Amino acid sequence: MFNRVSAIVLFVQDFPACLTFYRDTLGLPVAQLEAKFVAFKMQDQDFALQELAQSAEMVGVDVSAFEPLSGKLVRSILCADVDDVDAIYATLSAKGVPFTRPPLTQPWGYRVAYFHDPEGNLWELRQSV
Repeated sequence: MFNRVSAIVLFVQDFPACLTFYRDTLGLPVAQLEAKFVAFKMQDQDFALQELAQSAEMVGVDVSAFEPLSGKLVRSILCADVDDVDAIYATLSAKGVPFTRPPLTQPWGYRVAYFHDPEGNLWELRQSV
């Protein structure tokens, strides 16, 4: 049936702020940029942002069907494999990225650090140990 999740698209309310965060602060390379959509190049994973109203139209629902931003964190996490969690943590912290937990080694075999984007999407940076 399903083989794998092949793409992640975040529906974002403040597209310019999120574009700036992912492109400029995190340094993700842009593969495609439109007025209300951006796709980033991430090896074998498709990752994109799309403005909320355009997203609602795409999936055929009214924009009011989506939860309004509350400032709270969302209930999912995006995990990204990296070569050096500590180096990325230092670089992103210096740029003001809001980490919720600094790097630590977990018993399940990864060194991890956690941060969130401007709209509350949580990220785990993970490095196999």
